[in-house]
Amino acid sequence: MRVIVEADGGSRGNPGVAGYGAVVWDADHEAVLAERKEYIGRATNNVAEYRGLIAGLDAARDIRADEVRVRMDSKLVVEQMSGRWKVKHPDMIPLAAQARDLVAEFSSVDFAWIPRAENSHADRLANEAMDMQTDGQVATSPEPAAPVEKGAAAKTGPGWTGAMGEPTRLVLVRHGQTALSVDRRYSGRGNPELTALGVQQADRVAHRIATRGGIKAIVSSPLSRARATADAIARRVGLPVHEVEGFTETDFGEWEGLTFLEAMQRDPELHRAWMSDVTVAPPGGESFEVVTERVRVATEQVVSEYGPGNVVVVSHVTPIKTVLRHALDVGPSILFKLHLDLASLSTAEFYADGGSSVRLVNDTNHLA
Repeated sequence: MRVIVEADGGSRGNPGVAGYGAVVWDADHEAVLAERKEYIGRATNNVAEYRGLIAGLDAARDIRADEVRVRMDSKLVVEQMSGRWKVKHPDMIPLAAQARDLVAEFSSVDFAWIPRAENSHADRLANEAMDMQTDGQVATSPEPAAPVEKGAAAKTGPGWTGAMGEPTRLVLVRHGQTALSVDRRYSGRGNPELTALGVQQADRVAHRIATRGGIKAIVSSPLSRARATADAIARRVGLPVHEVEGFTETDFGEWEGLTFLEAMQRDPELHRAWMSDVTVAPPGGESFEVVTERVRVATEQVVSEYGPGNVVVVSHVTPIKTVLRHALDVGPSILFKLHLDLASLSTAEFYADGGSSVRLVNDTNHLA
């Protein structure tokens, strides 16, 4: 399938309040197949234009296009992506790299410059994204919007929480597949590497996070499967990874490497109690109550050190469930009822006044 992608970005101040818009047309430029728009915080025109290009290519990929013709009124982006101009500005280098990675996923992509008047649809979407932020509305993006610049007016939190100000939004990422997760074995402090599929999953979640942008920091469990996933995100986003011990997976002790059935057959009474009581620990391991406390401390540390803004946290099933539990302010039963897939995305927000909310749980659209 051949499509046309038109993209634009704008900044009111250059740098200033910025947003992008992108539209995917059919090959005849008659039917709109997809639209993207997002407020991206404080940025330059060129950064916003590149973000629009990335969003447009991402949308074309989502509808499984094979051939893409990109039309933009940004001479800079068109010439750089066509290889005729070098990318020199440090803010544009990682964005151009993201765009080229996307280009490589299609059978063919070509770029053409068009006058601004012929790019009115994408221009309108970009202005709508900027207008929505100005009006205090939520930008139309399934992923966390970029944090507003410092000094912006305080905003009210979601729903009926009444929380005020800009939150620290934790973008919670479960690591990719390992050999133990293939057989659904308890995998705690053991250190299996990512499988080939796990590496692919890490790259896909990294691409999604980088495309949405607005990331302030990346933190990770020190275990290799989480760190490898975090490193994939870091390469895309262009930020370092900070290890936080508190986000390490539960120590399953003597159950490490066993399946659910094998652990139950080995210690039937203890396993049954463990499944319903967070104070019970596996033999030689740690209880969920202990995990809950260290994850709480780690969460407070990250919010204090990196907030407000969007912070990626790459971790494991139990710590991610625990962060969501903290944000929801609910009892421990959620630990036994919530399912999280490999390389899934969840988001939890924490406000300075103590408010919190959960925006997303177990999103795996990027793996489809």
